[in-house]
Amino acid sequence: MASQNDQGSTDRTYEGSCFCGSVQFTVQGAPAGMGYCHCDSCRKWSAAPVNAFTLWQPDAVRITQGADQMGSFAKTPNSYRKWCKACGGHVLTEHPGMGLIDVYAASIPKFPFHAGVHVNYQETVLPMKDGLPKMKDLPKEMGGSGVLLAE
Repeated sequence: MASQNDQGSTDRTYEGSCFCGSVQFTVQGAPAGMGYCHCDSCRKWSAAPVNAFTLWQPDAVRITQGADQMGSFAKTPNSYRKWCKACGGHVLTEHPGMGLIDVYAASIPKFPFHAGVHVNYQETVLPMKDGLPKMKDLPKEMGGSGVLLAE
């Protein structure tokens, strides 16, 4: 996954929002990691064949407007998915077990997204040949097997 050195400055702030703009937020610094998730849950939640994620320390993410407009759903205790109650636009997912927040890359329009890994690639429905590592599930440090799959 990408580190702070991959992104350069660790004090840069980026603005993002839900689809209608009722919920606005900032992320500051560099994410703990970036990549693509291919798991069934992310695919269903995003209504897409793959989800582009940016993982942040909780203190790097700040809701600046519309916190009262955010809904929450937890299918499992591993992920608390948050969205805007006004437009239904997805905003972020809290991952308490990892101590990280996934802010969807598409909701941070000026953030320089550079994927470093594919996770849960064993579940892919959209094989991608991009030279990035393809993790069977998650890296060991995130509770996964750490097993790499062939591209």
